Amino acid sequence: MAYNDFLEDRINQVFNEKGVLFKAKRMMGGLCYMVDEKMCVGIVGNQLMCRINPDIYEEALKKKGCKEMNFTGRAMKGFIFVDETAIDKQGDLEYWIQLCLDFNPLAKNSKKKK
Repeated sequence: MAYNDFLEDRINQVFNEKGVLFKAKRMMGGLCYMVDEKMCVGIVGNQLMCRINPDIYEEALKKKGCKEMNFTGRAMKGFIFVDETAIDKQGDLEYWIQLCLDFNPLAKNSKKKK
């Protein structure tokens, strides 16, 4: 599945303006942004994938264009998709990215494969 190149440019711009060191990696059929070697945000198709604090997960799902991330038939708590219409405005995109950046220091690193 291809991902939205324009959204990629917008995310890169937000990270660069905030001075965030990141690495973009192709994974899960899209593009994933790693911050401090932890999954932070990503792009799947035209959607923004966000890794947010599980404590605000239920509240986030009530927001326009937000839905649970479900790849396997089971929702992954703390991971959400935000529809492209809900991040059309730059301030909205920055809001979701900031939620991800706020949670990043608290997030656990994924286990490295040996």
